[in-house]
Amino acid sequence: MLLSFRVANHRSIREETELSLVATELNTGTARETGVRSEGSPVSVLPAVGIFGANASGKSNVLHALRFMRGAVLDSFADWGRRGGVPREPFALDPQAREETSLFEVDLLLGGNPVRYTYGFELSDERVEAEWLHAYPSGRRQVWFDREADRPDDEGGEFRFPGNGLKGHKELIVGSTRPDALFLSVGATLNHPALGAVHRWFVDNLWLVAPGADVPVRTEWTRGQLADRKDGPALRERVGALLAAADLGISGLTLDPETGEVRLLHHTADGRSEPLDFWDQESLGTHAWFAFLGPLFHALEHGGVLLADELDSSLHPVLAAEAIRLFQDREANSRPAQLIFTTHDATLLGPSVVERPLDRDQVWITLKEETGESRLYPITAARKARRDDNLERRYLHGHYGGVPQLTSGEIARQVALVVEGLRPTA
Repeated sequence: MLLSFRVANHRSIREETELSLVATELNTGTARETGVRSEGSPVSVLPAVGIFGANASGKSNVLHALRFMRGAVLDSFADWGRRGGVPREPFALDPQAREETSLFEVDLLLGGNPVRYTYGFELSDERVEAEWLHAYPSGRRQVWFDREADRPDDEGGEFRFPGNGLKGHKELIVGSTRPDALFLSVGATLNHPALGAVHRWFVDNLWLVAPGADVPVRTEWTRGQLADRKDGPALRERVGALLAAADLGISGLTLDPETGEVRLLHHTADGRSEPLDFWDQESLGTHAWFAFLGPLFHALEHGGVLLADELDSSLHPVLAAEAIRLFQDREANSRPAQLIFTTHDATLLGPSVVERPLDRDQVWITLKEETGESRLYPITAARKARRDDNLERRYLHGHYGGVPQLTSGEIARQVALVVEGLRPTA
C-alpha cells in the first residue's frame, strides 16, 4: 500500500510536493486500518484520492511523476546507460531548475504483516545524486542504505550501510552500480531478496489509465484476460455484471468457444440478447467503460495502486463515482487496492449528480501559480471544510482554489475584441 509520495522539480512541479494517502481525523469511515503505528498512533490508509483542478494546473504531472519513478526503478540499470545520462524532466520555465536535482520518494507498506519502507532518490542530468532505503520492521527506523554521489571516502564514501538491516551481497551490487543507475534496480537484477521485494512493488503497481489512444490497448488486454481459461470465467461474470449495471443497454457478454472473441450482448425488442460488433457498433462510452474494467479488477484482485488520469474524460460522472465506490467498498476491495485519479469534474464532490463518494481528506487540489509552477494541497488546507459543506458548490465558487479565475463571458469578450481588431478600416 502507498502511504505517501514526494516529488520536486519534475515538469510543472518545482518545489517539493507531497501527496498523502494517510487518513486524517476528518475521515468518516472510508479509511482502512493497517496494523502499523506511527509515533504511538495507528495508521489508516485511504483506498482512493482524487486530484481536482483546472486545465493545465498540473494534475496529470503528479501521476506522471509516479510513473517516472516507476520507470526509473525498472529501467535505470538496463536502459539508461545506453541513452547517455538521466532522462529526467526538470521544471522548464526557470533555467536554474536544470542545475537542481529532481526528487522522488515513496512511503510504502509491504508484506502480510505490513512493514513500512521509505525509498527515494535524487537525480541530475548525468547521474543519481542520492538514493536511500529505510525500513521500520519494529516501528523504529533502520537505514538499510544511504547513497550520496559526492560523499568523500573518509566519511564513508558514496554508499553507506549503517547497522545490519540490509543483509546479503552488498559489495557485488555496489560494484555493479553505474553512476546513472539506481542501486535498487541493480540489487533486484542480482536477486537480492530484500531489495527485490521493494522493487517488485514498482513492477506490480502504478498502472496508468489514460483517455485517448490508451483505450484500444486496454480493451485488447481486458479481452485477453476474459478469454483466459484459468481466471477468465470468474472475471467474465464480474465484468458482465458491471457492464449490465452501467445502464448501457448491455445484458452480458459471451465468449466464442472457437475464436476466443469476447462479444457484448444487447437487449432486443423481442426480449432476446444479440451481440454487436465491438469496434464498429459499440459506443465510445462502452469502449471506455469496458477498457477501464480490466485494470480496475486487476488492481482489486492483486491489491495494486491504479492511476486514472482524467477519469471524467473516460467515464460518465455516475460511472466514475461507482468506480470510486468499488475501491471504498470493504468486500469488493478486500486487499485493499488504491485508486489515485485526476479530474476537473466537480460533480464528484456531490451532490448535484451523485452523492459525494469521497471523504474530505480524499480530495486534493492543484493550482497553477503565475510562475507556471503547480501547487498541490489537500482541500482541507485551503479552507476548513465541514462535514456538511457542499464541496461541489464551494469548489466551483473558488473557495478552495483550483478553478479558472474568469468572469462570466470574459472569453467571448476577448474574442470579440480580437475579431474587431482584424476588421479592415474604412
